[in-house]
Amino acid sequence: MRRIGLCAFLFACAVAAAAPAQADPLALWHIVHDQCVPNQINRHNPSPCALVNLAGGYVVLKDRRGATQFLVLPTARITGIESAALLSPRVPDYMQDAWAARRFVQERALGKLTRADLSLAVNSIYGRSQNQLHIHVDCLRQDVRDALARHRNAIGDKWQPFPVALAGHHYIARRLVLLDLADVNPFRTLADEVPEARANMGAYTLVVAGATFAGKPGFIVLADHADPALGDFANGESLQDHECAVAHATK
Repeated sequence: MRRIGLCAFLFACAVAAAAPAQADPLALWHIVHDQCVPNQINRHNPSPCALVNLAGGYVVLKDRRGATQFLVLPTARITGIESAALLSPRVPDYMQDAWAARRFVQERALGKLTRADLSLAVNSIYGRSQNQLHIHVDCLRQDVRDALARHRNAIGDKWQPFPVALAGHHYIARRLVLLDLADVNPFRTLADEVPEARANMGAYTLVVAGATFAGKPGFIVLADHADPALGDFANGESLQDHECAVAHATK
């Protein structure tokens, strides 16, 4: 029994030693608040951010993961999708800012990108490690892009279940026939139009993908509600490909 107990103890120690340290949930906030913004103000240099827009209240930061992934973050303290500030009519157009930031992805991609290749994603509180709102700007996974294209005509102006699973999860979808997101707030669209979403925004993930409808530019907006008991953490970022394989795929 002593030998078994010792083995179990050593195994537990090995597992604990191998486990990664818990990430600081405010790491992104400190980068924005303590580095990017002061550097822009004092030195006219946004580093380590790629862009600091003080008037617009946001920064663009290259994520450490992937070849093409960028993050758009507010310069204000906003925890995430659950923040009531995102539903205010006075809030900056962070999604539009993120869509404009797709140029950084395009610059790093090893090939030409179309509108339908690009996406924005915000994870739920269950699917994120950081407590500062950050919008993932990157390419879609090729299988996700192709599924959206195949079922594009089934997506209407009201939220409804998307016909097939995306990255193993079932989303609801609606379309926006607009050139950009300057006149629409996808956070408010979700809160206003999906029953019970406003009271439980933190459990949702939101993905916005570029699209074209009958020759007109638009977007496909996707949302998923977390169900951790079933392994669904509402991580819309999983629909993205941070190596951007679609940039060199046959269109």
